[in-house]
Amino acid sequence: MIAVVFPGQGSQKPGMGKELYDLRPESREVFARIASSTGIDVAKLCFDTDEETLRQTQNAQMALYATGVAAWTCLNAHLTGVLNIDAFAGHSVGEYAALTAAEVLSVEDGAKLVQRRGEIMAEAGQKQPGTMAAVLGMDRGEIETVLKQVQGIVVIANDNCPGQLVISGDVEAVAQASEVLTSSGAKRVLPLNVSGAFHSPLMESSAIKMRVALDDSHFFTGSGRVFSNVTAQPVVKLGAWPDLLERQLKSPVRWTETIQNMYNEGIRTFIECGVGDVLSGLLKRIEREAKGLKVNSLDTLEEAIAAVRA
Repeated sequence: MIAVVFPGQGSQKPGMGKELYDLRPESREVFARIASSTGIDVAKLCFDTDEETLRQTQNAQMALYATGVAAWTCLNAHLTGVLNIDAFAGHSVGEYAALTAAEVLSVEDGAKLVQRRGEIMAEAGQKQPGTMAAVLGMDRGEIETVLKQVQGIVVIANDNCPGQLVISGDVEAVAQASEVLTSSGAKRVLPLNVSGAFHSPLMESSAIKMRVALDDSHFFTGSGRVFSNVTAQPVVKLGAWPDLLERQLKSPVRWTETIQNMYNEGIRTFIECGVGDVLSGLLKRIEREAKGLKVNSLDTLEEAIAAVRA
């Protein structure tokens, strides 16, 4: 059984997706559809933008969506009629690429939602300052115990894999939590270069704004199951997605549980579509026996196709 997964913010880098864009017409078509629906020159954004500009929330999210969907479209062109994908999932903004790949959202609607999401999240960081920090070498229960001792708003935002979690909240609370976590046995606590307290209660007003855009979008039955960041479970009720995507902005990304639940269903191969191999690295720390593939270049596309057809 096979799952396709899509990375989130932090994986972006200048030049992302260019090789597949240059060599595969399916990729160019995706970029063109996104540009037409959003008014954003996503090819220029991905290929010609410097690292600092690309790191900005609204730019990173659109670039990740475009390259993720484009890489999947190239892969799917070779799998249609040969293999069925058993599940999809995406980390944070990657969930929108997963929904598009599963045909729950059209390319255009997915792009418009990602565009609005990026705008809202960038705005939130300016209006209500917050921050995030990665906590290494400490399990979830230990972190939760420490956070209960801290004044202010600070929560676990991402459960990426055992020993790698991210906390999020107001600046002072995250700073205090970082000190206590370090003194309590965390291997390292690393501040993240982000513009807001994503996946925390500080995103409440942003989630409300996002719901307006979600309610204006059309969600289809789709052709594949998508596991939700909020529940770590496959979503079977079509009408649940607007609520789940609203909650996603202020809720933790339960990535460890998502991969574990897929694995427990019998999924053994995970293909990361888009840029980099962050999720493939996390996979090995969650389920060591799982096989990780990636699609971010012509070589990796051909390797993935050969591997799943073998």
